[in-house]
Amino acid sequence: MKKIYGFSIVSSFFGLWITSLLPENIELTLGFLLIFTFGMIHGSNDILIIKQIKKHSDQGLFKVLLTYLIVVSSAVLIFYFTPIFALILFISFSSYHFGEQHWEELLSKLNKSLRIIFFFNYGLFILYLIFFFNISSVIDIVYEIAGIKLYTIFCNEIILGLLLILSAILIYAYYTKILNLSSIFKELFSVVILAIIFNSSSLIWGFSIYFILWHSIPSLLDQISFIYGDLKKESVLKYVKNAFPYWLISIIGMTVLFLIFKQEKHFYTLFFAFIAAVTFPHAIVMLSMFSKKAN
Repeated sequence: MKKIYGFSIVSSFFGLWITSLLPENIELTLGFLLIFTFGMIHGSNDILIIKQIKKHSDQGLFKVLLTYLIVVSSAVLIFYFTPIFALILFISFSSYHFGEQHWEELLSKLNKSLRIIFFFNYGLFILYLIFFFNISSVIDIVYEIAGIKLYTIFCNEIILGLLLILSAILIYAYYTKILNLSSIFKELFSVVILAIIFNSSSLIWGFSIYFILWHSIPSLLDQISFIYGDLKKESVLKYVKNAFPYWLISIIGMTVLFLIFKQEKHFYTLFFAFIAAVTFPHAIVMLSMFSKKAN
């Protein structure tokens, strides 16, 4: 994972360089392209992960798949009928999922309750860091999705509160010898880099850089290792081959969703509805995967 950390940093600065060269509309298109390729592929193999988790389980795979489809369908319906509630759920699920992916290995020895609190607050901190540098864009998107005009999203207050919670848990982890100073400073350095990226990028491009380079690619490696037991070239190719049909179905589903509702829903509403529909079950599957690895 040290190589991935270095790759994420170098690639992030490359993304920052691209920001200085491309007009915002091209940057936006590239951001969506990355989300719909690498971003969606990292969530496309949930079925294979479920199969691996349930390999020695009495619970039928059909029942699990049915539950998975119900969660996806429910997410779309919630976004359609109560978009503001769905948006809150999406942010909550994403926050925990981002925090878990980033810190699960480092904080594996931390008390379970503190781990849950830390994962959620760290992920929310990253999202609010993105929001902080793009407040007007966030307010516009919330209005487009939910029809609610916000005048503030309390970035300063929420970021300060999250920092206090995260700092308290990190100090506890340090004094209980769960984390060392080098790991803490390494993560602080990562946050500084991300803040620079978010400050210099549009909302979608900044999110894309974090989502792809700092979340999706490390998640892909964890998934490949869990499913196949290694990170050899053959395993990576197997993963991509198995993920491709599910990814293609997802892209077709997104296209159909857009064609059906394009006259009554804005693009961002449809985009976040679909991403949320994929995120909800994926976050649950990854939680199960990490729990399985810990046992």
